[in-house]
Amino acid sequence: MTTSFASLPLSAAMLANLEALGYAQMTPIQANSLPLMLAGKDVIAQAKTGSGKTAAFGIALLAPLNPRFFGCQALVLCPTRELADQVAKELRRLARAADNIKILTLCGGVSIGPQIGSLEHGAHIIVGTPGRIQEHLKKGSLVLDGLNTLVLDEADRMLDMGFYDSIAEIIQQTPSRRQALLFSATYPSGIQQLAASFMREPQQIRAAALHDDSQIEQRFYEIDPEQRMAAVLRLLSCFHPESCVAFCFTKQQCQELVDYLTSKGISAAALNGDLEQRDRDQVLAMFANRSLSVLVATDVAARGLDVDALDMVINVELARDAEIHIHRVGRTGRAGKSGKALSLVAPAEAHRAQAIETLQKSPLNWHPLDEAKPQAGEPLQPPMVTLCIAAGRKDKLRPGDILGALTGDAGLAGSQVGKIALFDFQALVAVERGVARQALKRLSEGKIKGRSLRVRQL
Repeated sequence: MTTSFASLPLSAAMLANLEALGYAQMTPIQANSLPLMLAGKDVIAQAKTGSGKTAAFGIALLAPLNPRFFGCQALVLCPTRELADQVAKELRRLARAADNIKILTLCGGVSIGPQIGSLEHGAHIIVGTPGRIQEHLKKGSLVLDGLNTLVLDEADRMLDMGFYDSIAEIIQQTPSRRQALLFSATYPSGIQQLAASFMREPQQIRAAALHDDSQIEQRFYEIDPEQRMAAVLRLLSCFHPESCVAFCFTKQQCQELVDYLTSKGISAAALNGDLEQRDRDQVLAMFANRSLSVLVATDVAARGLDVDALDMVINVELARDAEIHIHRVGRTGRAGKSGKALSLVAPAEAHRAQAIETLQKSPLNWHPLDEAKPQAGEPLQPPMVTLCIAAGRKDKLRPGDILGALTGDAGLAGSQVGKIALFDFQALVAVERGVARQALKRLSEGKIKGRSLRVRQL
């Protein structure tokens, strides 16, 4: 199979731009899907983040675009605002080869007025979240009559987040003769149902789901069922990961493990489907900003978890499906960094281990648990601490205001401040553990944007 972009029917300008962007060879998903997509076929591609899928659909939707027609010719639906921003950024880079292609993101969480204004000027490509796209269609500010290409990115995640009806309603407003491209990391029944409703003879593609073993080291440990929790503690004490996701089956198992780890002085929190959105936001923000070491989650709850540098994954119990195992493991060792995936296997789960071995087409790497020697020293403490400020977007608070207050009055260096997550009525900011007390004291006594605000440490 040829992996050179030059083998595709692309313009000289696009090929030159791809070379300038450093795209040397096609990734497996690009090589498998681009010839079909460029030929106008509907495609269902199973691919995960980091596989090059954005560039794949980006090149495909730019090819038929007419720069002189200022209507929406391509619509990309994404589950979250973060992903929509990421996709739009990548599309802008790919579109540099063409004249003046206008790309607009339409997501909730910001006021709709300015978006309506931008739409009046016309845009070639819209990237957005289902809820907000639906609002614009209802208001008539977005019209899809001239649509060539519809892309559903991370479709499984959109269904997990309850967007099925919104997506179905949006699809009804697209012309019947448009190309549909669906990208999804997994392929649950909801996706099949959705695809059947609006795709024409879709071609199915699966990029190699197996990971680059040089990036991820997998280890399997045989254990007795009753030593599961102690085994997790032992592995954490041995490898000291800065960030680790531990996968459990049930919410109860998650909570029991969190209680156990917390009692041993390890910073851990559970992520389960029952959490209120606000609590979920907090847990995810703390994990992403490195003020929480261990996130204990079920497979469903961990959907849409996007953490740049995840050092380790622990399978507290083996997944019941070998493909889910591959998906779990693929959350570490991303973006060129190495990661570890450690799996605990009780005798009753031997057949699951066998299924993973069959899927990976290579023998599993077994280790005795007692060779994992705990390191002396501090229990696992994360490098950052999260401060919660009792004001957010709706109070007109901006990330810059928080950064200003910390680096100005509170006297912190910019490098000591980590990620800032802004929500409607609260803001979370990470600061280095060593300066947390000073930052909390100064913020509580001082003012942020001229106002005294409640600040507490999470």
